[in-house]
Amino acid sequence: MKVHILDDWFDTLRTLPCFSKLKGHDVTVWNDHADDVDLLALRLEEAEALVLFRERTTITRALVERLPNLKLISQRSVYPHIDVEACSDHGVLLCSNMHAGTPSYAAAELTWALILAAMRKLPSQMASLKAGNWQSGVGKTLRGRRIGLYGYGRIAREVAGYARAFGMDVLWWGSEAGRDRAMGDGQPVAASRQAFFGGCDVISLHVRLKPVTRSIVTRVDFSRMMPAALFVNTSRAGLIEDGALLAALDRGQPGMAAIDVFDEEPLLDRSDPLLNHPRLIATPHIGYVTEDEFNLQFSDIFDQINAYCRGEPIHMINPGVL
Repeated sequence: MKVHILDDWFDTLRTLPCFSKLKGHDVTVWNDHADDVDLLALRLEEAEALVLFRERTTITRALVERLPNLKLISQRSVYPHIDVEACSDHGVLLCSNMHAGTPSYAAAELTWALILAAMRKLPSQMASLKAGNWQSGVGKTLRGRRIGLYGYGRIAREVAGYARAFGMDVLWWGSEAGRDRAMGDGQPVAASRQAFFGGCDVISLHVRLKPVTRSIVTRVDFSRMMPAALFVNTSRAGLIEDGALLAALDRGQPGMAAIDVFDEEPLLDRSDPLLNHPRLIATPHIGYVTEDEFNLQFSDIFDQINAYCRGEPIHMINPGVL
């Protein structure tokens, strides 16, 4: 098949063991990012299979309509960036392994790295040292403090393990079903939403973004957080009410935030007010960006292409197109 891979910004996939699974295919790798539908349609006019790097490019009806040779979109995890109905209308099969039971260890590790960096003020300490100064402030010890984990999923449970290893108390919140699962596993669940946001030194958000979860963290939730607390988001920016995090940091509740996700990505505006807030530390959506994670994810993605070519497609989201 003529396989086109989008948004491999650092040309990483060619260096990974999984890339050998594409042997025998005609592969084109695009290393830059394009949003313009006209440009994408021109680039992909011969593509039979399209490989996506998570949600870096949105696949709209307007684009699908201009790709007459496209038969397959292969990706991994959730797909809010893909117009599935448009794919079905034009005979394009979407395959996406939802990796049930497999946490993203990379995302969990980055979450913990951000917590450590924020609590010990590592960015400002490093900047002070490189500027010819010495210590720039006083951090906080994690042991004996409480972390609140919003969402009882695979990544959150990994983060909980790290927290316990550092001597933190773990408290859970989430949907009613998630809270029930946590209690069924013997885990401590907050007595109320108010108690959760008001009683934790660190709150980390681990929820999938879908219509029912959009804006689930509100200005009221932030207003209940302690001034010394830290809010962490390595999931999706859309889980937070529009403008609520910036307003909360301006108010000082919470006292600090550490995030890996933004409403607009890639965020290239150096003057963005949230990015420049003195109470914020941030990374450019790198929770899943490790060689190990890429090899795991794209091994699945390339397996889906080969299965389709054998006439035995797997992980089908819209099987009706067949």
